[in-house]
Amino acid sequence: MAPPEVYYNEEEAKKYSQNSRIIEIQTQMSERAVELLSLPEDQACYLLDVGCGSGLSGDHLSEVGHFWVGVDISTAMLDVALRREVEGDLVLSDMGQGMPFRPGTFDGCVSISALQWLCNADKKTHSPPKRLYRFFSSLYSTLARGARAVFQIYPENSEQLELITAQAMKAGFTGGLVVDYPNSSKAKKFFLCLFAGVSGVLPKGLESEATDRSVSSQAQFTAQRSRFKNMKGKSVKKSKDWIVEKKERRRRQGKGVRADTKYTGRHRRPHF
Repeated sequence: MAPPEVYYNEEEAKKYSQNSRIIEIQTQMSERAVELLSLPEDQACYLLDVGCGSGLSGDHLSEVGHFWVGVDISTAMLDVALRREVEGDLVLSDMGQGMPFRPGTFDGCVSISALQWLCNADKKTHSPPKRLYRFFSSLYSTLARGARAVFQIYPENSEQLELITAQAMKAGFTGGLVVDYPNSSKAKKFFLCLFAGVSGVLPKGLESEATDRSVSSQAQFTAQRSRFKNMKGKSVKKSKDWIVEKKERRRRQGKGVRADTKYTGRHRRPHF
C-alpha cells in the first residue's frame, strides 16, 4: 500500500465528501471516540484531531460545542476540508515527525483510522518504533495533564498492536484498549484510550445482547500485553449492533429513544 500522502489522493479524498456510507461510518466512530474522552459536560474544550482528513470527525466535534485543530499529511484531504468550510483550524503535518504545538495546549485528542499508518516504513529512513515514540512523546507534551487521547485503529495483527502500545507506554501514557462488540467480526471496533499524567478508569466496550461475557472488551497496559487475533472488522449500517449502539448513546445523552419492533418483538397497534 502506498504511504498515506499518496494513497489519499484527490480521487480517494472525494469519497470522504460524497460517499454517504463512508461519511456515516466516520461519524459513528467519531461519536464513540468523543464519548470515550469523557469530557466535562456543558463545557467547550479545545481538542486535537490527528489524521483529520476531510474534517468529518471535526464536524462532530463542532456539533457538540468543541473547538478543534486538525492535523493531516494529505494535501488532497485537507483541500476537501477547506472546500467543506469546516470550523476547525487545519495543519499539514506528518504525525510521525511529532506534534508542532506548545505544551499543555489541548484538553483531549481524537484520531479515527490514522494511527496504524505509523507502523509502516514508507521510506528507508522511517523506523516505525521511533516514529511512534516521537508522535506519542510530543502528543503527551501537548496535552493538558489529566487529558485523554482516543484512537480508533485497525491493527493488522497482534504484533502491530503491541508495537503501538509499547511506544505509548514508553512516552508516559497509561490506559488500554477498548473493544466494542468483541464477538462480532463485522461490527468490532478497537479504540486505544490513553491517559496523560493521571491514570483513569478504562471505559467498557459496547456489547450486543448476545455477547459472551467470557470475552473481555478491555485490555489495560501491563508488563505482559495480551495478543489479539482476528481484529479486522467493518461496521454494518443498520445492523442490530449498530442500532443498539446508537440507542444506548442517545440514552446516555438524555435523548428520547423509540422502541424498535424489529428487535424487541413488540408490534404497534394498527391505527384505524
